[in-house]
Amino acid sequence: MRKTTNRFESALKKLYTAFHNNTLNPECCKQCAVGNILDNSDSWKHLSDTHGSLQLNYIGRVNEVFDKRFNGYSPSELLQIEATFLKACGYQLPLHHKNKKPKNPTAKDNLFKGLSAVISYLCYLDNIDNFMDYIERLIPQKTSSELTFK
Repeated sequence: MRKTTNRFESALKKLYTAFHNNTLNPECCKQCAVGNILDNSDSWKHLSDTHGSLQLNYIGRVNEVFDKRFNGYSPSELLQIEATFLKACGYQLPLHHKNKKPKNPTAKDNLFKGLSAVISYLCYLDNIDNFMDYIERLIPQKTSSELTFK
């Protein structure tokens, strides 16, 4: 197991805080997974032409080529983090009014799925053992409709 990184610990703290403060919102560029990781900034949305896309636009490619980091993450990593979050929350990507989306985007069940997927991906990026596997084994086995968060 590799020791955690500063970027991982910072992102984890911000996402955990947003989840528990009800300030995690998949449809808001400042309150989504990446928005929270980047201190509730929406400047990252200029790296791609569509929310939820994995394709960097010109600005994103320039930043990637020059190895620009945003709170430790490259532009392509940020897009993958956001896509991971949105997919796990039940969205069809990219975000578009005609594409599938969850009935209640900010339901705690949906957000927990998104949060879990993002944490797993962040562990992968930094070569850290995925502790979400362990945590999910501790949760009683219920269907998602039976899980409730207050």
